[in-house]
Amino acid sequence: MKELAHLNKYFLKYKWQLLLGVLFVALSNVFKVLSPRVLSWAIDMVSQNINLYASFENFDLQKVLEGSFRKSLLVFTLVYFATALLSGFFTFFMRQTIIVVSRLIEFDLKNEIYEHYQKLDTAFYKRNNTGDLMNRATEDVSKVRMYLGPALMYMINVFFLFAFVIYTMLSINVELTLWVLLPMPFLTVSIFYVNNLINKKSEAIQRQLSVLTSNAQEFYSGIRVLKSYVQEKFAYQFYENESEVYKTKSLELSRIEALFFPLMIFLVGLSTIIVVLIGGVYLQEGKVSAGNIVEFILYVNLLTWPVTSIGWAASLIQSAAASQKRINEFLHTQGDINSSVGKEIDLKGNISFENLDLVYPDTGITALKNLNFSIKAGEKWAIMGKTGCGKTTMAELLLGMYYPSSGNLLFEGQKVQDLKLNTLRQQMAYIPQEVFLFSDTIYNNIKFGNSAITDEEAHEAAKKASIYEEIMQFPHGFNTMVGERGVTLSGGQKQRISIARALAMQPKVLVFDDALSAVDVHTEKEIVANLKESIQDKTVMLISHRIFSSIAFDKILVLDKGEVVESGKHEELLALGGIYAEFFNKQHFENTVV
Repeated sequence: MKELAHLNKYFLKYKWQLLLGVLFVALSNVFKVLSPRVLSWAIDMVSQNINLYASFENFDLQKVLEGSFRKSLLVFTLVYFATALLSGFFTFFMRQTIIVVSRLIEFDLKNEIYEHYQKLDTAFYKRNNTGDLMNRATEDVSKVRMYLGPALMYMINVFFLFAFVIYTMLSINVELTLWVLLPMPFLTVSIFYVNNLINKKSEAIQRQLSVLTSNAQEFYSGIRVLKSYVQEKFAYQFYENESEVYKTKSLELSRIEALFFPLMIFLVGLSTIIVVLIGGVYLQEGKVSAGNIVEFILYVNLLTWPVTSIGWAASLIQSAAASQKRINEFLHTQGDINSSVGKEIDLKGNISFENLDLVYPDTGITALKNLNFSIKAGEKWAIMGKTGCGKTTMAELLLGMYYPSSGNLLFEGQKVQDLKLNTLRQQMAYIPQEVFLFSDTIYNNIKFGNSAITDEEAHEAAKKASIYEEIMQFPHGFNTMVGERGVTLSGGQKQRISIARALAMQPKVLVFDDALSAVDVHTEKEIVANLKESIQDKTVMLISHRIFSSIAFDKILVLDKGEVVESGKHEELLALGGIYAEFFNKQHFENTVV
């Protein structure tokens, strides 16, 4: 139960609804226990007066007694019906309070998990796959809700029912009650032993379910690659094997539960046999009445489902504990970067790197080494280098996805660690190399970073990104749905919509991470020409494999293995005859051939 202690704060939040639910449980069981009592009184009234009725045969008084019996039985019938009706009435409200509270806590818990996911840094998402994240927020939370609702309700119900039934039975005959309760210790031991097995099996099942979800998510996301390499059969076989493991684990749990429930029913049935045998002896001895024996049998049968539900509720609790343990693992994970704390900043565009090194926290690989340079507000810088030299890492560093391992990254003279990253990012726009569009309209994707923009501003951003004409050719224009990850668009179209989204933010700093790699040379020149005007007053860092000689960069940095190996203007770097010159000559040759 220590894992489920995390939910106590929600019990406190909804304490009044829960207390009201507990009251309804108690009232429901009061009338439920009263019903056999009424029936016992009716049976004893009839059995005690039947001989008196027979002795007045052929006398007018017999008709009077018959009328009295009928009235008494009618009263008992109405009282019995009233107790059953009231028990059902309070049972309805019992479910309307406790089950509703479980749904409210489920809602809160999902929001807590989602909010916590948002706070975690990039390193966390690189360590964990999407399927597992989704499974913990859906399947695991559903398991927990079964504890919060049905399991909790039945356990409270069992407590009150046991208390009322045993109190009533003890008030009738203590010895017979003890005989009836004789199988209960065996039931307790069985529950304790089997619950441990259920807990272990449930944890294993949830882990395997995460594997299934992760694989399915990955296969569906990469379906085009899967089909292009004709690997559908492999994917199916792989998923079938993992499903077989899940089925085996689930069947093992089902076998344990299949043995558990009949065992409990047998032990409860044993109590019924004891009532008949021992109760019959006590009836002969005059210690109990016939009505009491019927009452005891009804009480034992009344306990059958609640006692059986102990095992069911216990298995739900164990499954919930296993799921909550998995949820807590992520909820207790704290990222190295908290985006919502720190000082607010009015970003002008002054950025400085001071002896900066960056080592990836998970792999220990050094990505950037000894970076020393300063960018002034409004300057345009180009970052170039071969694949794997650290260009994209530098972009992620600027956005606060990582903190420097040593040295400083300064914005307006303030360390990035001291700043509120959410405010910083709101004043920057990032166009990633791997474009991500949401399954929404083109218009909503463009205004994603700035929901306050007008239609005219969205259209202007699309024109600057050289995508406006193509959008207008779609049947629904800007209201065209782009599909999951923009699947209905070409790579170049996705990149240009991503550029339009960045421009629509009206940022003070623009970071392009190889954002024109999927467009042709003609479109590239058109975009660059449009960008010249819109980026005049902005600080720009353009990361690319290509050389944009049409843009007068204030400085060009060439990275190699995380270090700056060349820096200067276009003409200066050509004169060096190094890596930049090699890039330029290669690109010039390709353009000439084309």
